[in-house]
Amino acid sequence: MKVVGAGFGRTGTTSLKAALETLGFGSAYHMTEVFEHPEHVGFWEAAGRGEPVDWEEFFSGYGVAVDWPACAFYGELMEAFPGAAVILTVRDPGRWYESVLSTIYGIHRISSGPAPIRTAFAIAGLFAPGVTGIARLADEIVWKGTFDGRFEDETYAIETFQRHNERVLRSVPPERLLVYDVKEGWAPLCDFFGLDIPDEPFPHLNDAREMRLRLLGLVAASAATPVVVVAGVVAALAYLLRRARYGRG
Repeated sequence: MKVVGAGFGRTGTTSLKAALETLGFGSAYHMTEVFEHPEHVGFWEAAGRGEPVDWEEFFSGYGVAVDWPACAFYGELMEAFPGAAVILTVRDPGRWYESVLSTIYGIHRISSGPAPIRTAFAIAGLFAPGVTGIARLADEIVWKGTFDGRFEDETYAIETFQRHNERVLRSVPPERLLVYDVKEGWAPLCDFFGLDIPDEPFPHLNDAREMRLRLLGLVAASAATPVVVVAGVVAALAYLLRRARYGRG
């Protein structure tokens, strides 16, 4: 591990991921990895419970860790990878809050919504464990573990965001830390690491649309799975009844 991202999700972590990969730091672990590898949920849940986990083995294929859930464990990652630099991505607090509220907080709204939606979501989880696993992980590490179940209190959420950033500033040695706004582009990153600026535009990525599409996929899975299951049961019953009728004939 060469770089640990300490900034909360929705502070330009997708752009940072792409930029560091372009600069040659290797594959970057981002929340999107959990969507693609739901089997990772168990590792993060164990880490959240304070159980011993093998950080080196888990991150053996990655050179960078950014975004949630990794940023919640930046201290543990610093200790596990003492040679890694730490990047604190920052953003206007109000814009950060609105961005989180309109994207990844939707997972929580789905899993804790009205009873019919919760039931459908739970049934979907029986057939697609990643669906409920990701929601459970976000609840435990982000909405409860970080924001104490009070994310919808904008003042409290923003204060938590600011306290986290202040804690990073206090706990990370200055020579190891880059405080970075992705709007600044290549220069701060390349200066910090002593690298030449690439001959290509900085990847100013906004993954809000992609994240919303993922959330819509979760909603669809939650709603569609029970329908498929019921349809399958009905079809099976019809088949059995038909066979029984023909058997009697």
